[in-house]
Amino acid sequence: MDYSRKTPFLLLLLLLLFCCHVSPSSSRASLTVSPTTLTRTSRTVTVRWSGVESPSELDWLGIYSPPNSRNEDFIGYIFLRNSSSWPNGAGSVEIPLVNLRANYVFRVFRWTSDEVNPNHHDHDKNPLPGTHHRLAVSEEVTFEAAALPDQIHLSFTDQENEMRVMFVTADGAESFVSYGLDAERLDQIVETAVRRYERKDMCDFQANSSIGWRDPGFIHDGVMKNLEKGKKYFYTVGNDAGGWSPIHNFISRDSDSNETIAFLFGDMGTYTPYATFYRIQEESRSTVKWILRDMEALGDKPMFVSHIGDISYARGFSWIWDEFFNQIEPIASHIPYHVCIGNHEYDWPSQPWRPDWSYSIYGKDGGGECGVPYSLRFKMPGNSSFPTWTGSPNTQNLYYSFDAGVVHFLYMSTETNFLQGSSQYNFIKGDLERVDRNKTPFVVIQGHRPMYTTSNEVRDAPIRQKMLEHLEPLLVQNNVTLALWGHVHRYERFCPMRNFRCVDVSSNFTSTGGAPVHVVIGMGGQDWQPIWEPRPDHTDAPVFPQPERSMYRGGEFGYTRLVATREKLTLSYIGNHDGQVHDVLEILSGQTLKGGTTDSNEKTLKYSDDGQKTPSSDKVASVESIFPWYMKLVVALVAAILLGFALGFLTRYRRDTLERAQWTPVKIVEL
Repeated sequence: MDYSRKTPFLLLLLLLLFCCHVSPSSSRASLTVSPTTLTRTSRTVTVRWSGVESPSELDWLGIYSPPNSRNEDFIGYIFLRNSSSWPNGAGSVEIPLVNLRANYVFRVFRWTSDEVNPNHHDHDKNPLPGTHHRLAVSEEVTFEAAALPDQIHLSFTDQENEMRVMFVTADGAESFVSYGLDAERLDQIVETAVRRYERKDMCDFQANSSIGWRDPGFIHDGVMKNLEKGKKYFYTVGNDAGGWSPIHNFISRDSDSNETIAFLFGDMGTYTPYATFYRIQEESRSTVKWILRDMEALGDKPMFVSHIGDISYARGFSWIWDEFFNQIEPIASHIPYHVCIGNHEYDWPSQPWRPDWSYSIYGKDGGGECGVPYSLRFKMPGNSSFPTWTGSPNTQNLYYSFDAGVVHFLYMSTETNFLQGSSQYNFIKGDLERVDRNKTPFVVIQGHRPMYTTSNEVRDAPIRQKMLEHLEPLLVQNNVTLALWGHVHRYERFCPMRNFRCVDVSSNFTSTGGAPVHVVIGMGGQDWQPIWEPRPDHTDAPVFPQPERSMYRGGEFGYTRLVATREKLTLSYIGNHDGQVHDVLEILSGQTLKGGTTDSNEKTLKYSDDGQKTPSSDKVASVESIFPWYMKLVVALVAAILLGFALGFLTRYRRDTLERAQWTPVKIVEL
């Protein structure tokens, strides 16, 4: 047999068989998407497929941006079984998309059960879908005017008469902020500074890999100046060549206001309409929804958000930051959005501050970002900075403070050095000592990892011990009102406390100076929930009997709403499952004498869709702070003098009346 003549034929046959196995053109499957051009207000696509032979529950749709991404570098996936008609080999799904400043494309894959690789898994140890058998590819989807400003968010500066606005563009072209008191006449304009970070700035995998890295665009930073107190301002961002954003509005700060309003939580994260390499935080959508409800009910008042660590949970997957800022933009484009750093923004083994006692604490939670996206995408007041020693930008937004109405807010970093002698410790100490309690009778400190918790977070025990040793004395000595923490994905309120000892545990108690109320508020959206401390003598018991110092604790997602006047601070815990208040803490300021009429229930907001708050269902703890010691001494002396004078007067009066026999002793006592 002449094998030499048959060799080309055999090679061609093998080539055809190989192409039939791997080429999407060999499949009858087709994939279409509509529309193929999206706008800012219309960004949902419908993806349709058909002709999938012998459909399997493991067949899946991959989402890609940019379109030339490798098959394994998808940003997300959806199983075809999410469509009710999938057994017929055809179906459709709708997917809202955010502007990643690059086109999208979709691909359908066949994935069989015998190809499941248990070593290629997601955050929950579920196998990630395989990409060996691609069946079809869609046309590309683009955003109309993709360079338009996006991801708009506000924050305070160090000056009361200013407001910072930040946003992202695709090209970094010269851009501006145009603003004014009249939406029809934005007669003031400022230029924005521009910055960005590169792939080389990421410290490790997956942030610097082809799986995690996507171009973040250009970050613009503009400051609106010379604002009048407590006025409603309108603004837009962009430029004439590339286009302008819609007109947004905000209420400027007012130091003379007798009311402070803030929404506070930690660990919210991001919802995405697809599965990805890490678990998504679906509950974050409810947190945003209820805060928007409250903002509308409260009306045109100064207010802000405080998100105390574990911001987006991107962990090295760049597009999650884009999803996050799009998710919060309805809030953050109208009220300032303030943050402090958490482990999922920063932690990585190469970070410069890793003391010996922290071996169990600081790990790989940052996904190789090492704080860079957090540091450049936000700009908080102050100028705190910590070097990376890697050539990457310094870590920013670590510790700072500001006054908002009648409350002084202080933010700290639990991820960088806070020990006595550090720059952060010196800042916290000096800041607390400078607070003017006549101006801001309430002081609230916030950080990510809690100083107190009854959750079973044994890994963090060393840092809690260091916080108690180095920071609690500052809180006690400076009479801090509230200490708010995240990290534990639950809500827990403690009694006024120092060194694990309650000052009072009654339902209506008076707070003594130097006993802050600690509250854990890490229930913003991340769904991993630790158990409470197990019993020391029965470690298999699921729940520790709630210790005396823990006044209220719950596992519902939600947020807290702070409303303060000069007389009273109210912190309310709102649950996402019903949008109602489930715990209330009230603290009277030292400027109000005890004994007056006090409404123990929070002022009810007028909700348009969800009914009224039910006061009888709330667990209320009233906390009254007292005057400084010298004021108490003066009051005591005056009271003693008056009491002595009254007793002398009554004694003389009794003697005189008895002598005249005009009144009986019983009557005198009754008088």
